[in-house]
Amino acid sequence: MSSSAEILSQAFTLGYTYTRSTGPIVGQFLTSLRARKMVGIKASDGKVLMPPVEFDPVSADALSEFVDVADSGVVKTWCWVKQPRKAHPSDKPFAWAMIQLDGADTPMLHWVDAGDEAAMSTGMRVKVRWAEETKGLMSDINGFVPEAVALLGELKPAASDEQITGMEAPIYLTYNFTAGKATARYLQSMKKGKLVGQRCPNCRNVYIPPRGSCAACGVPTEEEVTLGNKATVESFTIVYIPIPGNPIKPPYVIANLVLDGANLSFLHLLSECKNEDVRIGMRVEALWKPEAEWGYAMENIQYFKPIDEPDVPVDQIGKLIDEGR
Repeated sequence: MSSSAEILSQAFTLGYTYTRSTGPIVGQFLTSLRARKMVGIKASDGKVLMPPVEFDPVSADALSEFVDVADSGVVKTWCWVKQPRKAHPSDKPFAWAMIQLDGADTPMLHWVDAGDEAAMSTGMRVKVRWAEETKGLMSDINGFVPEAVALLGELKPAASDEQITGMEAPIYLTYNFTAGKATARYLQSMKKGKLVGQRCPNCRNVYIPPRGSCAACGVPTEEEVTLGNKATVESFTIVYIPIPGNPIKPPYVIANLVLDGANLSFLHLLSECKNEDVRIGMRVEALWKPEAEWGYAMENIQYFKPIDEPDVPVDQIGKLIDEGR
C-alpha cells in the first residue's frame, strides 16, 4: 500500500466463481467442443447458426436440430490487437475475427494467431487449433491459425463423453481503492496497533471504522477517539459454506462487534470458542497478530476471542458510556 499526503491506495480483486446450467443447446455445443467437433443449429429458414442458439432469431421458436460444421472457414472481418491485456487469450499480438465456418451461414467471434498483422486479411482461410486437453469450454479452441500452418503435437482424448449440463463461470473485478482522509488515518493507526474512531460533534456517536461524517447528522467528524480491544457481540452468523480463496475452513463464526466506547459495529472473526456457545451480548477481546505482520488493514487483528466478563444486555449494546460522552 502506498501513501501520498496521508492518502492510502491499494489494488483489490473482487470476485467469485459460480456454477451455471447450460441448457440442452449450449450443453451439446460444449460437449461437442470437448470431442473436438463443431456443431451449429438449423434455424426455421434453413440457415445454420454458429454458435448454436436456443431460439430462432426471426420466429423465436425453440431450435433443436444440430448440424455438423467444419473446423475451418473464412475470415469475414477482423481487427488487430497490438498490445494484449491480461485477460486476452494470447500474450502476443493477435487478431479478433468474425469467422464463418464451412457449413455455417453465420460467423462466430474468435481469435486468430496469425503471427503478424501483415498475415491477416479479409477472406483468408483459417482452421481451428484445438487445445491439447479439452474440457468442454470455448477455450478448447486454442485460437484459429492460417489454413496453411501445420499443426504439430499429440492431442489427448476427451476425459469424458458425458453430456455437459453445467459450467463454472468465474467473475473477477480488479480495481484501485483510494482511502479518504478519515479512512487513511484509521488505517495508519491500525498499522501502529491502535483502534481509532471518530466522534460526531452533534449526536456524540463514535464511528469505527470512521467515515469522515456522521450518517445520522450529516456533519463532518474530526474528533478522534482511541478505543480499547474489548467489544460486545451485537449479532453473528455461523458460516458453513466454503468461500473460494478464503483460508479459513468452515464452520466458523463471523460477528458484528461493538467496541467499548463506540456505537456502531464492524465485522470480524470470532475464535477460541465453540460455535454453539456464541451469543448476542457476549464479551470478547481482540487478539492481534505479531507486530512484524502489521499492515494498513483490519486483518492486523487475527480474531476476537471470548473473555470472562458478564454479557451486556441487548438494549445496552452500543451504549457503553466513556468519560468523553
